[in-house]
Amino acid sequence: MKIVITGGRGLLGSTVVRQLLSRGHECVVVQRTPSAIPGAHEVLQDLTDPECSYSWLAGADAVIHLAAKVGIVGTQEQFSAANVVATSRLLAAVREQGIPRFVFASSPSVAHVGSSLMGVGATVAKPDQVRGWYSKTKAIAELEVLAADSAELSTVALRPHLVWGPGDTQLIGRIVQRAQAGRLFLIGGGFSLIDTTYITNAAEAFVVAAESTRAASGIALMVSNGEPRTVRELLDRICLAAGVAPPTRSISFRAALAAGHAVEKAWVSRETEPPLTSFLVEQLGTAHWFDISQTRKLLNWKPSVSLEQGFAELERSFATRP
Repeated sequence: MKIVITGGRGLLGSTVVRQLLSRGHECVVVQRTPSAIPGAHEVLQDLTDPECSYSWLAGADAVIHLAAKVGIVGTQEQFSAANVVATSRLLAAVREQGIPRFVFASSPSVAHVGSSLMGVGATVAKPDQVRGWYSKTKAIAELEVLAADSAELSTVALRPHLVWGPGDTQLIGRIVQRAQAGRLFLIGGGFSLIDTTYITNAAEAFVVAAESTRAASGIALMVSNGEPRTVRELLDRICLAAGVAPPTRSISFRAALAAGHAVEKAWVSRETEPPLTSFLVEQLGTAHWFDISQTRKLLNWKPSVSLEQGFAELERSFATRP
C-alpha cells in the first residue's frame, strides 16, 4: 500500500513509519522539519498553511494523521488552526482524491471531564466539557473525522494513552529530568491506577488500522497496554531504568490541583510548557485505565510488548547512552 503519514518526526510517528516500511508499504511522510527516515519519501509542508498543496496524496491507499499541536501553551486560534482546520482541510482533500482510509490520532483526553475513568471504552468526545484547548480541539476534530465515515471513505480514531519508550523526550524525558533535579513528587501517595502504552504497541495499532480498511469504521478505539499500574510503580520503574532516585515526597490532590491552577495563570505569556498544570494533576491523581477489548477484536490487534519487556528495553537504552 501507499500510505501518507502526517507528523512522522516524533516518537510515535517515526515508529509508525519504520513499521510500515518493514511490512513493505510505501511511505510518504509530511511534516514541517526533516527527519530523514531511510526508505521514506519526505515532504516538508505545514498543514496550517492556507496555500498547502495536497499533491502528495495522489495514489495513496490510506492516510494516518498524527500531526497536531499538543500541550497547553498557545492560543485558542493556534490550537484550532493546527488541530481542527488542518484536519478538516486534509479530510476534504482525502475525499477529493478518493482515498479509502483515514486513521486519526486522537487522545483519551477528548472524553476526560476530570473524574476517574476505570475500565471504560472510547466514550463519545465532549468538546464542550473537556479541559484545555488541546483536548477541546482534538475532540472537535475527532467528531468531524468520525462523521466523515462513508461507503467511499472509512475513518477511525485511535486514542493511545501515555505512549512511552526508549528515546522518548516527552513523558520519560521530563520524568527523569525532574527526578534528577529533585522536583518529582507523588500526588495522593501515587496510588491511582493508570494505563500506559509502550511505543511498539501504539505504532502497531496505527499500522493495522491503516491496513484494515473496513474493520473499524466511524468509531473511536482505545489503545493501551491493558496493564494498569499505580503511578507510584510506574515512576519507580522509570527512575530505576534511568538510574535516578524515585520520588518519595507526596502532596494531597487538592493542594496539587490548586498549585496547578496557580501555575497556569502565572504562565500565560510564556512560550514553554509549565512545570505543573491542573490537567497533569488530574492525570496523576485520578484513575485512568481502559477496556481495549473492542480494539483487539476489530483490528485483530493486541499489545506485543509487555510492560516488563518495555521497562527492560528502557533500562538497556539508558545503559547504552553516553
